[in-house]
Amino acid sequence: MTTDETTNTVDKSSTSLDKGADPVDAPPVGNPDAAEGAATVIDPRLLIREQGFAGYLTEFKRKISGGDLGSIPVIIGLAIIAIVFQSLNSEFLSAKNISDIAVTMVATGMMAVGIIFVLLLGEIDLSVGSVSGVSGALVAVLSVTQGMNEWLAIVVAIVSGAVMGAIHGFFFARIGAPAFAVTLAGLLFWLGFMLQLLGDSGTINLDGEGVVGQLTTYYFTDVAAAYGLAAVAVVGYFAAAFLDTRRREAAGIPSRPIADIAVRTAVLAVFAFAAAYMFNQYRGLPLALVLFLIVLVGTDFLLRRTAYGRKIFALGGSVEASRRAGINVTAIRIGGLFWASKIAAANQGSGTGDLLMNVIAAAVIGGTSLFGGRGRTWNALLGVMVIVSIQYGLSLEGIATPIQYMVTGAVLLATVVIDSVTRKTQKTAGRA
Repeated sequence: MTTDETTNTVDKSSTSLDKGADPVDAPPVGNPDAAEGAATVIDPRLLIREQGFAGYLTEFKRKISGGDLGSIPVIIGLAIIAIVFQSLNSEFLSAKNISDIAVTMVATGMMAVGIIFVLLLGEIDLSVGSVSGVSGALVAVLSVTQGMNEWLAIVVAIVSGAVMGAIHGFFFARIGAPAFAVTLAGLLFWLGFMLQLLGDSGTINLDGEGVVGQLTTYYFTDVAAAYGLAAVAVVGYFAAAFLDTRRREAAGIPSRPIADIAVRTAVLAVFAFAAAYMFNQYRGLPLALVLFLIVLVGTDFLLRRTAYGRKIFALGGSVEASRRAGINVTAIRIGGLFWASKIAAANQGSGTGDLLMNVIAAAVIGGTSLFGGRGRTWNALLGVMVIVSIQYGLSLEGIATPIQYMVTGAVLLATVVIDSVTRKTQKTAGRA
């Protein structure tokens, strides 16, 4: 290997770490004897934590000047959306509307979580809507038509969605066909397969009191449920951050100040308990939202705290650098596509219309890069909140559906432009 090749490999590997993984938690060096004499280099980003709020302010200015905006644009966008629509209609921030938004965004958000895994690889999946439609059709056919136990039918549908993703992954990673072409073919094929499953009637009604029917209609009416979940979220966050700080201190690594953890926890507590209060003013805590949050926490842990997640980030940063590092590119690519599966309504409209657009838009608007290597599963929550909030706000004003499509498309375009400009700014600043 030449000197230039070695330098390029190191640069690419550093880029992938900068985008996705915390260098402190990186796996140990494979050759400790060779690394023993090497100088220890501490990521300067970790030193910021020792400087307290002044250090974070300096780091914030550095990120802004370097084009690393993070979730700032989408958070500002959500604030503007709330202010504008609340000024136009006082019902926008009402307990009922907020609860309805929370339930409505779950289906698209669940699918956006799967798309984020694909986008982190620097790829795209156009078949996610059709796959969800097939999964919903399977649940309906097996549980209603064939009389199968509903829980078993759900398991079969989820496994089937994973198999469909694996088929796409095989043609992409093993055969070498472009992901765009493979999933476009999958979109058409699985859409036809769904229509075939549903038969001539085109619709199979599910039991509204069954497992699937209750997913979006069940609410925990006891006020303790919403407040309890908020308390668990706040305490869980503080405990995780505190233990992480103690672990870093024990290892002699710069850690986050306790005061910083306390402020972050307080901010989370304000939003969590405010949301709990609003839910309790209407029908209580929605089951759908609880399940969505569980998925978000689980997938976030998978991405940021496991070797599998780090490999996904590494692949999105540089496939060639990851290949040289010994990562099984093919296996991780196929695995990333497994997540693009969910259960939808069993009718001919399942997986069609604006579903695919909203799923991809939610992931991108939330902060996941279309170029791969940057994003978190929590981006799905932020992105889908933007989309559904815009839709509900426009609906309250009686704005026609075509205009809603146009506004959502404009927001998506603005997000992609910001992402592209950010990447160029980071390259100029020498950070990409």
